[in-house]
Amino acid sequence: MLKVGLTGSIAVGKSFVLDVLRELGCRTIDADVIAREVVGPGTDGLKAVTAEFGEDVLKPDGSLDRAKLGTGVFTDEGKRRKLNSILHPFIIARQDEIMQLWERETPDAIVVVDAALMIESGGYKRFDKLIVVHCQPEIQLQRLMKRDNLSREDAERRTRAQMPQEEKKKYADFLIDTSGSFEETRKQVQGVFRQLDDAARQSRA
Repeated sequence: MLKVGLTGSIAVGKSFVLDVLRELGCRTIDADVIAREVVGPGTDGLKAVTAEFGEDVLKPDGSLDRAKLGTGVFTDEGKRRKLNSILHPFIIARQDEIMQLWERETPDAIVVVDAALMIESGGYKRFDKLIVVHCQPEIQLQRLMKRDNLSREDAERRTRAQMPQEEKKKYADFLIDTSGSFEETRKQVQGVFRQLDDAARQSRA
């Protein structure tokens, strides 16, 4: 099984790239989905988060208030690092559990895991190949402002809180630029998929 990491900064179009790879036949894991799963009600992840940040980050029904937690974390680098250090082991363990299951079920598959902080956490080292999605900084800001209904100042603060796109690109085996149209991006993804498929075939030979 070929294990592929997919990463990039906030609001650069990773989800679209993941969707196209899924359409092309890859098995995919969205780290945001896993991140919500590991802090579900009654989980060890949620207990660890509330132990650190207090029960103020919970909704009345006992579930995590992600918006409230996120607001506090994005404006405080120390808190953000602490939250990531708590969550990443849970997220990585769950991803590995899924990949191990899939490796038994479909050993010839290409599995793609999408995670924004894969490079920062060191999690990218678990993969055979790494795709970095990027776009022009102004396009990133506009997408983020529109998607999350943020002011330009808030959007800039969130992008500055992450590793610069140019730094992430240095780690890539494959780069996908989403600055253009959906169709232009789709063609890039198809090209990368063909190379991944070739690599997967060679590894089975």
